Amino acid sequence: MQKSSKELLKERLDQKSFEKVAIFQNQHLFDFIAGFVELCNPKSVFVRTDSKEDIAYIREKAKELGEEKTLAKSGHTVHFDGYQDQARDKKKTKYLLSQDILAKSRINSIEKNEGNREIKSILKNIMQGKEMLICFFCLGPNNSFFSLPAVQITDSFYVAHSEDILYRPGYEQFKKTKESPDFFKFVHSAGELEGGVSKNIDKRRVYIDLEKQLVYSANTQYAGNTVGLKKLALRLAINKAVNQGWLAEHMFVMSVADKDGDKSYFCGAYPSMCGKTSTAMIKGETIVGDDIAYLKKRNSKVFGTNVERGAFGIIKGVNPEDDPIIYKTLSEKGEVIFSNILVSENNIPFWEGKSREHPVSGTNFSGHWFPGKTDQEGEEIPASHKNARFTIRIKDLENADENLNNPEGVNIKGMIYGGRDSDTSVPVEQAFNWQHGIITKAASIESETTAATLGKEGVRVFNPMSNIDFLSIPLSKYIKANLDFGKGLDSVPLIFSVNYFLRNKEGKFLNGMKDKKIWLKWAKLRADKRAEGLKTPTGLIPAYQDLKLLFKDHLGKDYSEEDYNIQFTLRIPENLEKIERVINIYSDRDNIPSVLFKELEEQKKRLLECQKEYGDYPKPSNFKK
Repeated sequence: MQKSSKELLKERLDQKSFEKVAIFQNQHLFDFIAGFVELCNPKSVFVRTDSKEDIAYIREKAKELGEEKTLAKSGHTVHFDGYQDQARDKKKTKYLLSQDILAKSRINSIEKNEGNREIKSILKNIMQGKEMLICFFCLGPNNSFFSLPAVQITDSFYVAHSEDILYRPGYEQFKKTKESPDFFKFVHSAGELEGGVSKNIDKRRVYIDLEKQLVYSANTQYAGNTVGLKKLALRLAINKAVNQGWLAEHMFVMSVADKDGDKSYFCGAYPSMCGKTSTAMIKGETIVGDDIAYLKKRNSKVFGTNVERGAFGIIKGVNPEDDPIIYKTLSEKGEVIFSNILVSENNIPFWEGKSREHPVSGTNFSGHWFPGKTDQEGEEIPASHKNARFTIRIKDLENADENLNNPEGVNIKGMIYGGRDSDTSVPVEQAFNWQHGIITKAASIESETTAATLGKEGVRVFNPMSNIDFLSIPLSKYIKANLDFGKGLDSVPLIFSVNYFLRNKEGKFLNGMKDKKIWLKWAKLRADKRAEGLKTPTGLIPAYQDLKLLFKDHLGKDYSEEDYNIQFTLRIPENLEKIERVINIYSDRDNIPSVLFKELEEQKKRLLECQKEYGDYPKPSNFKK
């Protein structure tokens, strides 16, 4: 007679761990855990509750096993991923789809039965001789209408420790699921280790089953592939949100205050290298979250929350001048995990852009490092990897917002979409309405590549809502969900575009690094209905007098009308070219809402009429309030 899941768990878990699981009344949970205990076949199983003792056990075990090493500052540790395991594996991250859906899908996928056979063959006995960790977390604040319970199975103490910093505890929250199957599930194994890192990189897999709300990850340690509740959970959440009428977005959430201290909350989506983190961390404002937001409607208003309680950020370039708040937290005692940086002989962390001082040797992701060290292909190994990271709790930042863990979330007054654009968009502009904003600002985001990252500058990459890498549904369905979300609201968030990278003909940037603060302050004025905008064919732009006052009040800077006219000139030929590019991209997609093409054609018509009256480059003075 086949054993029940609960019987199998009682047999495989020690009494203490079994009692931690048995307290739940959820057969779906028992089946999930028992199935992977049997498949992965660990030597032992540890169940993590929300207790300080359980959390401390994982933290100390990560150091004991060498997954993390202690640094000079109290609470600081460093983790090294394998040399070939330093980023998200986009190629091997696939959705498990049925044959009929597979044929229509544009997302990276594998036939469901084939994918399940493959990943389960990889996971079979993969934890032999290891300890399995079963951890409970909550996406979004606890006891909230945002709360999403999640279970992480892993054999990596580094992964479990990282998730404790990044996510809210979920053991007590999970008790409320009772018999519900509605929870996110993640199964990870670093696989066979060699020198402390995953050995079988050729068998690295990240497979996503949307129907089961389950993610598999194997033979990898890098957090983007293994910390299931981050971008892997975002993929699950996007699918769930669209089906339930809310949004899961790749957005920061922050407050913007006026000079009297009154705050309004904004969220923002920017592709990589477009100023997302620097915007969320602007001096004088407060941060709720820097990466992923859930947006839901309540009482005909939009409320947002940070899915996480921590930050897993790129450390390259973080220094006292450019990122004083983050740098301060990284320099003080407290719980911080550094990954893939350089550690000096006296256990001091270094990374690219930290300071002018640099140790002549040390330890990094390649082992003992020295200047000029090369890999097997003869490529020089940098001291600190360009994708090196830090993991911290947001509450440890001096600009953490008081509503970081508010179960009600925060009322969102505006949504900001940014991109790297050298020749088209003005520094800040408000859409006419929700539909116009979602289509011409959000769904039309392009970002130019930089020479530093791809070797060729100025190539425009299409990235609607800055979320295309994580879409688990057809783009057409995602755009429709965003359009529908704005319906039935008494208080509709305003939609803005920002562009920090506009250049003149000589290639000089037209905006200063600190100017982004002013564009946010203007958005705050608009949300408060305390400033009018000039109506252009593409949206509403600031009036000069409003910006002049803002620059003086917040930056102590005299903002000239000459700079204003150059920055806010409407570049009609470039805007028309962008519309054609976006239309061509969407024309190649199935089932795109017809309103998208209609809105873009109407904007094109307005631009052509304006061009006929004022020429290719009308100044702001050509437009009225």
